[in-house]
Amino acid sequence: MKIKTRLTILFTVLAVAILLVFATVLYWSSEKSREKEFYLLLQKEAITKANLFLDAQVSPATLHQIYSNNRQILHEVEVAVYDTSFHLLYHDAVEIDMVKETRTMVDEIYLKGSLKFYQDQWQVIGLKYHFKNQDYIITATAFDEYGFKKQENLLKTILFMTLVSTVLIFGAGYFYSNRALKPVQDIIDEVNKISVSNLDLRIKPARYKDELHRLGETFNAMLDRLEDSFDAQKQFVSNISHELRTPLAAIIAELELSQRQDLTADAYLKTINNALTDSERIVKLSNSLLDFAKAHYDRSEIAFKEIRVDEVLLDACQQLQQSQPNYKIHLNFLDELDLDQWVSTYGNPYLLQVAFVNLLENACKFSHDNQCSVLISCTPSDIVLAFSDNGIGIAEAELEHIFTPFYRGSKANAFAGNGIGLSLTQKIVSLHHGQISVVSQANEGTTFTIILPHL
Repeated sequence: MKIKTRLTILFTVLAVAILLVFATVLYWSSEKSREKEFYLLLQKEAITKANLFLDAQVSPATLHQIYSNNRQILHEVEVAVYDTSFHLLYHDAVEIDMVKETRTMVDEIYLKGSLKFYQDQWQVIGLKYHFKNQDYIITATAFDEYGFKKQENLLKTILFMTLVSTVLIFGAGYFYSNRALKPVQDIIDEVNKISVSNLDLRIKPARYKDELHRLGETFNAMLDRLEDSFDAQKQFVSNISHELRTPLAAIIAELELSQRQDLTADAYLKTINNALTDSERIVKLSNSLLDFAKAHYDRSEIAFKEIRVDEVLLDACQQLQQSQPNYKIHLNFLDELDLDQWVSTYGNPYLLQVAFVNLLENACKFSHDNQCSVLISCTPSDIVLAFSDNGIGIAEAELEHIFTPFYRGSKANAFAGNGIGLSLTQKIVSLHHGQISVVSQANEGTTFTIILPHL
């Protein structure tokens, strides 16, 4: 069921329910007013006939005649007069006697002064009437045909108007819900026009500053992010293609050259070594891309556990020195770190080791003496690791770009690399709720600082 249909039905049900409540109150109020007015009429008729009988001394025969004549054309009030000893003094129609007075009823009227009740649909009133130092009991009853007819007509009018109102309310609700949700349909139509080939299209926000306007702005912000993501993805694929094409082209050229010419054993060995070097570059690039993909997983999909940062750092040093024996790394502990909690964090040891290896390798690679100094310190809430070198440094204008994937500074082009390491390191540190910063001066050195939270 569409939202506008649900809204229309909900609006109709709510409005009709309120309408029925008002109609019920109106009908009930009208019925109570009719009942009260008819009881007053019965009281007046009862007192009038009692006065005619007791005061004017009109004969019962004459009163019976008046009653019989009036009863031919309307529901005449039936009156009975008793003394307090339950002796019947006068009755309009003994043969009918709708009230069926009893001694108990007369006594109750005498004690309470008045009594009102229904006999089937006939309203009955009993009164204690004082005349010439003597008390009498009067009962009067009649069927309010005119009042009930008015109530019946009122009920029919209410039901008819409720039915007509329901139709009108449903129509109005459908019209206004359709009008209110038209901006949503416009957004749907505009979103359906957007595809990979035209991600530059945007949704026109609603005219008024309401929730639909915010929805349109939210969609546009999401499209901005998607467009940036697609552009970054295309740039990423282009960079990967370039990075892979260069060593692959070199391997193919070396092999084709050795295939076309008769070379010496040393020349063949040189060709194999060159191809092996380029293959290692491809493998390293593939491993970096795999780590880069892992670092972009959702944090809930990566296995985290309690680890000691110093142990992960030592493993990273051993890994790097196994592949690069000429690299030298100096570890310095600023504080006495006797307690595990001071150097422990909650993280993934593999990813942290990858991040540390990248920083250690860059520091040694770009340093004149292939050395890196790591200073480890702690604060009450964090573990701080500073990776420093005395190498070529980074130009100030390039500092803001160094964490961009595949970006390489102007001085770094003379060194082997693919430009993934620092962006990968930043992502890994971010996954561990840490921070990474850099300070560098050209031809003097660079210091990368990682801050990781304690357990």
